[in-house]
Amino acid sequence: MSAPTFKIETPKSLGTIVAQRLREAIIDGDFKLGELIAEETLATSFGVSRTPVREALNQLQLMGLVIVRPQRGSYVFEPSEDDVAALCEFRGLIEPRAAELAWRHDREATIAAVTAAIAEMSAARRQKDAVRYSRADTRLHEAFIDHCGNAYVQAAYATAGARIAALRTHLSAPGDVLHATGFEQHRRLLELFRAGDFGAYEQLMREHVAGTRTSYVASLKARAAAASQRPG
Repeated sequence: MSAPTFKIETPKSLGTIVAQRLREAIIDGDFKLGELIAEETLATSFGVSRTPVREALNQLQLMGLVIVRPQRGSYVFEPSEDDVAALCEFRGLIEPRAAELAWRHDREATIAAVTAAIAEMSAARRQKDAVRYSRADTRLHEAFIDHCGNAYVQAAYATAGARIAALRTHLSAPGDVLHATGFEQHRRLLELFRAGDFGAYEQLMREHVAGTRTSYVASLKARAAAASQRPG
């Protein structure tokens, strides 16, 4: 006789629903890096009170997407060059290992997910749709994490995953849809994964992340230069 189950499906709170939608909006570039997020405007937009909006902003602060400054307001995060360097170093360490674990744990499902993401990225490049490309790029990298079979690796990646996804859209995807280098690296990563060649895989992933870091830093410098030339 099987043991009884007492699991209850609890409905999501309004704050969680707002947080999920706002997370998507930040990652998709609907809010700029460093932009003020007005609580009253959000509450009106969602048709809710300011209480769930505050709850949502607190949740997003834990994800690293929002900075809440007492007496000043809530802002979309804006990374420094040091932040970018640390984030890319983290990726260079964890992503190759996750891929190796995924190959051992759930190889075929990983290949299917990555293949679908590459097809979506190709379609986005044809349309020059940076947001669509960024979403598919994120799905590709997260496929290795999702199928690695190690909850601790997944939890570690989750601490930075939302920031990684947002930075793709804001800083690198507009160029990625125009230039083939990153796309071809993704295709090569899939080939190496299929072959189980993780020495070459790690080398290429580190090269890919280094290129991402260069792109991010260049974009940040361009943003800073443009901001310094604005009147007022």
